Amino acid sequence: MSYNELEDINHLESKGVNFDIKGLLFKILKFWKLFVLCIGVSFFVAYWINIRKQNVYKLSTLMSVENDQNPFFAANTSISFNWGGVSGKVGKIMIGIGTRNHNEKAVDSLQFYLQYLKQGKYRKVDIYKKAPFYLDINKTKPQVINKPISIRFINDFQYELSVDFETESILGQKYHDKSFERVALSKRSFKEVYNIGQLVELPFGAFTLHARPGSKIIADSEYFIRFLNFNSVVNRYKRAVSVKPYSKTSSSILVLSLTGTNKQKIADYLNANTQILRKADLERKNLYATNTIKFIDSSLSIVSDTLKAANYTMNSFRKKNKVFDVNDEMTLVSEKISELDLKKEENQTKLQYLDILENYLKTKKDYTNIAAPTSVGVEEGNIVNSVAKITDLAIKRRELEQLVQEGSSSLRELDGSINAEKSVLLETIASTKNTIRIQLRTIQTNKANLENRLSGLPEDQQEFLKIQRKLNLSQESYNFFMDKRSEAAIIKAANISDILVIEEAKDSGNGPIGPNKNLNYMMALLIGFFGPMALVFALFLMDNTVHGPDEVKRLSKIPILGLIGKYKHDNNLVVFEKPKSAVAEAFRAVRSSLQFFYKKLDKKGGKTIMITSSVSGEGKTFCSINIASAYALSGKKTILLGLDLRKPKIFGDFDLDNSIGVTNYLIGDKTLEEVTYKSHIDNLDIITSGPIPPNPSELLMSDTMHELVDRLRNTYDIIVLDSPPLGLVTDALILSQYADASLFVIRLDYTKKGMLELVNAKYASGELKNISYILNYYKANHNYGYGYGYGYGYGYGAYGNAYHESYEKTGLLNKIKSKFKRN
Repeated sequence: MSYNELEDINHLESKGVNFDIKGLLFKILKFWKLFVLCIGVSFFVAYWINIRKQNVYKLSTLMSVENDQNPFFAANTSISFNWGGVSGKVGKIMIGIGTRNHNEKAVDSLQFYLQYLKQGKYRKVDIYKKAPFYLDINKTKPQVINKPISIRFINDFQYELSVDFETESILGQKYHDKSFERVALSKRSFKEVYNIGQLVELPFGAFTLHARPGSKIIADSEYFIRFLNFNSVVNRYKRAVSVKPYSKTSSSILVLSLTGTNKQKIADYLNANTQILRKADLERKNLYATNTIKFIDSSLSIVSDTLKAANYTMNSFRKKNKVFDVNDEMTLVSEKISELDLKKEENQTKLQYLDILENYLKTKKDYTNIAAPTSVGVEEGNIVNSVAKITDLAIKRRELEQLVQEGSSSLRELDGSINAEKSVLLETIASTKNTIRIQLRTIQTNKANLENRLSGLPEDQQEFLKIQRKLNLSQESYNFFMDKRSEAAIIKAANISDILVIEEAKDSGNGPIGPNKNLNYMMALLIGFFGPMALVFALFLMDNTVHGPDEVKRLSKIPILGLIGKYKHDNNLVVFEKPKSAVAEAFRAVRSSLQFFYKKLDKKGGKTIMITSSVSGEGKTFCSINIASAYALSGKKTILLGLDLRKPKIFGDFDLDNSIGVTNYLIGDKTLEEVTYKSHIDNLDIITSGPIPPNPSELLMSDTMHELVDRLRNTYDIIVLDSPPLGLVTDALILSQYADASLFVIRLDYTKKGMLELVNAKYASGELKNISYILNYYKANHNYGYGYGYGYGYGYGAYGNAYHESYEKTGLLNKIKSKFKRN
């Protein structure tokens, strides 16, 4: 072995078995039918999915969120409900759209828990408002959920309702409170005819079917209705609605979008969302005015009763007494007393309001129902502003409760702000109440002084002035409250929502966004390709057998001496019995290559060839017999030694008795002449292995074995040693010392790659010398058999077809064709 060859072997061992990309590619090509099949099946599945999936549509609506502007009362009493600007409100609305409470209102208002269905080609399709009828549901009665009920119209006035149940009880839901109820059925199958507009009251449903205006009912047409679990529908839409800002520069404009299979349903749900948001926002803005109107109405009822009583007293007095005049001085005094009474009434009303407000703040936790202080004339700026802030914070807290859990940091922060503002307001109320009480005492003193001046008048005149003052006071109070109520009502009516719909959702003829049929086909292609690719790759990684010459060259630098094709024959004597076959020519090519090899050796006498393999079954004996036959037929005096003492074989092909062989010679039981047989092939002698000894390795290591080889070198030109497998026992290594050339047989698709590493190691260590490979079971169309120009392996392709005996047996069709040709 040369220095360069040794370096190559060491390089291979240090690098290990590298990845064979070319081998993987040919492995993939080998399974091309599997790829075609998998891709075809994947495309069929994709087609099946595409034609059965409903089209998916996407619609959207645009709305803007403006800043709160509540002009209630005056500029100094304006209430801003949006501390923090538009962005805070936009964020709150975006969160609110995804809340359960909001989506419950939308689903309930549209009755999306009720489906109107029609049987399609592959499934029941939700036709929504295209159904020629609609149901008026009794929400207090349980409706069976998730069970299609057939509606078949008999004519324009009647329909047949039918349904079959699998169990004797069903689960129903009452949509007025969303509660569930288990209902027992008297029978599992139900079929009944009803008139359109007739009330249907059944254990599994209660409703009235009406014809939809503008739709025509077709006789014998069948539809289905199905009630759904309200909670499930809400959860589905809660997750489905998408909301995001229109752009970074237009954060106050929101885009609401929704996907689904029915465009009208999508549009209605999006529009219902915006309407619910607008309504809720307007109710929130009007809450202060609404509470104020309620408070004024309660006060008006009392003032109205007082005014009626004063009018009644005045009328009664006039009936009993004649009409008379009071002098101007006393009239003026009486008017002053009336003014003081009015001031007293106003202050008492204020004091009463402040008492109520103080008690409310101390005993209540919900501060959203406070009436405006200006509704009773309280103009103290600190009180008005504090009430406005507390009310706004309370509204914020109530809305935030629907978005976060109780005890969260956001709620605690709001509670801290409310408590701080409330403490300031209570102190302001106490101070204002003291000021009002001082004013009341002053008013009372002044009033007493003026009443003393009237004491000189006759009693009937005093009574008249008293009644007149009371009547005037009641009228003034009534007018004051009526003015305040009108003011609040006008502002409430003039209020608009801060949420403006820029563009409603509607079906504008846009095509579906899904299913993405091209993507499905692309996925089918990827799955159909990479599925078998993964399988082939796994098989390739797990495959540890040698498949072709290129793989041998990649794994080992030991040269390939010949390629022996696969050939079916009754025995191993192919070279002798089929000399024109491609296999026979391949063995002759091996013989020629060995001749060039022997010329390099400076040895006299016969040349030895040791033939071995990794394990049994790789064609070692087959190659030994035919190489020996090739030399014998060329005129070389050849002997074939069966040295596989553990598993003898060669005697069977030559019809020899194996009872006497090399074993007998090595133990000294027989002479060389006694164990040597003449074969029916000229120039070829055989020494069989003989009986199986208990110690084959020791026999092969004996001096007798060395003497035998020397004697044979003097007698024969070629000595072929059929040795045991190298990968199983050490016998072949023992015999290698006698070999001028060693041939290691590799059976393609059978020999393990690890065995080449073993041969490399033995070759590198010098245990095997002058070794070459013979590739057995080679196929001309083998995936790995490409690009070799050694001149061996004849008979494959056009060359073999033209010059060699055919491998194939003549079939019936070929016999018929040849007969016609002869004719």
